[in-house]
Amino acid sequence: MVAQTELSDAEVDRIFHALADATRRDIVRRTLTVEASVSELASAYDMSFAAVQKHVAVLEGAGLVVKKPRGRERIVRGNPEQIRRAQALLDRYEQIWRSRIDRLDALLAGDGPSPQN
Repeated sequence: MVAQTELSDAEVDRIFHALADATRRDIVRRTLTVEASVSELASAYDMSFAAVQKHVAVLEGAGLVVKKPRGRERIVRGNPEQIRRAQALLDRYEQIWRSRIDRLDALLAGDGPSPQN
């Protein structure tokens, strides 16, 4: 099965909204290293269990973590594939930016096309 690489605008919005919060970024970082229950995650933050559950739900909605039941607990693990998809998008933006810089450098060096008057 080939992994989908293109993100829809809605997916991009969800991913970057989710990553805009420091607690959520920390949860992603932690769960990419090791799976953790929501209870284990909650114990690391000075907030309620319900608040951590909401953060996990936002991350899950963005596809950045996967939550699965294990007995009575919900185990959270980071989703590296979704991180790769977001990185691919950022790489494309970087390529566009570098291309523009290269054209500007060429123009300033006199190697590029003359400006139109």
